Amino acid sequence: MKKRASLLAATLGLVAVAILSLVTSRGSAQGAASQMSGFKAPVDVDTTGLPGPVQPIFYRHDVHAGEFEMDCRYCHFAAEVSPSAGLPTVSTCMGCHIIAGAANPEVQKLRDYWNERRPIEWVEVHRLAPFVRFPHHRHVNSDKELECQDCHGPIQEMPQVYQYASLKMGWCITCHEQEEASTDCTVCHY
Repeated sequence: MKKRASLLAATLGLVAVAILSLVTSRGSAQGAASQMSGFKAPVDVDTTGLPGPVQPIFYRHDVHAGEFEMDCRYCHFAAEVSPSAGLPTVSTCMGCHIIAGAANPEVQKLRDYWNERRPIEWVEVHRLAPFVRFPHHRHVNSDKELECQDCHGPIQEMPQVYQYASLKMGWCITCHEQEEASTDCTVCHY
């Protein structure tokens, strides 16, 4: 059994290295602006008073999306094909963290979820009224070249994610008018 577990850990480690290589190379092609700026996330962050809800694991978007330039769609896997962007599973995180970040207490929390075979219960950040639909796949696949930051703000610089835009009707209508998208009520209310 130990031999099997060691083989699995070694395999996952190789997969993690391959994934990290792929993710950072994809990010390099797409994130030239942040590469040129040489963004470096601060090592220590005082979480007291940071905007946004406290998550079960302090996931650093400024490290992953900012410094490492990981494409948002790596974790938010359904953004191109579903109304919901999707939230990362424990196995997605463990793809890299089976070998990376062992000394980090937040990574240890992640590993506890993994060992206990429990999903991470992420706290909702972006809240829409219950009668509003926001189909991520329509926005991500739009010919308008929308970026995640258009709605979510400078996510790649946020140690803790917070709701950047109001996401109220007037805010959405203004964007639809600027982008020459439909403002018919049934686009968002169905």
